[in-house]
Amino acid sequence: MSTKLKAGIVGGTGMVGQRFIALLDNHPWFEVTAIAASAHSAGKTYEESVQGRWKLSTPMPENVKHIRVQDASKVNEVAEGVDLIFCAVDMKKDEIKALEEAYARTGTPVISNNSAHRWTPDVPMVIPEINPEHLEVIAQQRKRLGTSTGFIAVKPNCSIQSYIPALHALQAFKPSKVVVTTYQAISGAGKTFTDWPEMIDNVIPFIGGEEEKSEQEPLRIWGSVTDAGIVKSELPIITTQCIRVPVADGHLAAVFASFEQKPSKEEILNLWKNFKGRPQELGLPSAPKQFITYFEEENRPQTKLDRDIENGMGVSAGRLREDTLYDYKFVSLSHNTLRGAAGGAVLIAELLKAEGYIQPK
Repeated sequence: MSTKLKAGIVGGTGMVGQRFIALLDNHPWFEVTAIAASAHSAGKTYEESVQGRWKLSTPMPENVKHIRVQDASKVNEVAEGVDLIFCAVDMKKDEIKALEEAYARTGTPVISNNSAHRWTPDVPMVIPEINPEHLEVIAQQRKRLGTSTGFIAVKPNCSIQSYIPALHALQAFKPSKVVVTTYQAISGAGKTFTDWPEMIDNVIPFIGGEEEKSEQEPLRIWGSVTDAGIVKSELPIITTQCIRVPVADGHLAAVFASFEQKPSKEEILNLWKNFKGRPQELGLPSAPKQFITYFEEENRPQTKLDRDIENGMGVSAGRLREDTLYDYKFVSLSHNTLRGAAGGAVLIAELLKAEGYIQPK
């Protein structure tokens, strides 16, 4: 009998849901035993429900093809067969909040790829290498929801994970002002070039809601746990521009930063090279061994060449140099649908299991 935890994927037919399917294939700790989606897909096999809409370059895993898709709105039916849920639904924010809380109240841990609960004070929004201590707020959330085992934990916006790790490694020098321009892949909108041909040979200098997320979510990541939940940090001051570019996967960031105490270039490079977090300490299955990789070449990192570093779970940086207006500037890169979406959520689930927050039902 398998000792793996039984995982359900709510919103399993969309692009991020498909990523969850692929990442959990042969995962050492979790196995997909339930897939839920809209009522339109319910009753079909998973293979039938995504026929002609499988967006990944890798084939659909054989072990999920014949799973019968359930209606995501039938919460108790879906929850009774799983130990945890990954959620990646495409719904209105209030509807997502209600749905995720309904699953949590069944006693089921919910690891969400959605933005709906990112600012709920007692819901941890986690980059596992950076703020694992925020998981402590789950105790408050469980009291509010009336459950001893269920809860919601969320992954932050995909764009910030291209540059926040590099800045976090330098927290001892207290970053004070940060300017970032992100160059974001079309998969961040759930698209491929086949279904978004307008993006070929094109750049769109606006992504709705993205700049607000990119400026504010890092402050919550760097916030502190209080009796009132997580309170965001006041610094650094961050301003961003977010641009959609004709790239399949990978978000690249151009970063300018000033510090209260200016580090040397050698100190920065040393901190990036040696930075490790709780996932590396615990040896979690999805954790990159080298979290931040620095390239000495002037033309690296490149999105196409470097987005898959450490199986898409690492962050790469390059072009570190002093600036005339800010202390330093550099570029950094992450894979938006792996580290930035489904892969980041799977790593959160691994951390939660390792820390005892997720148990078999």
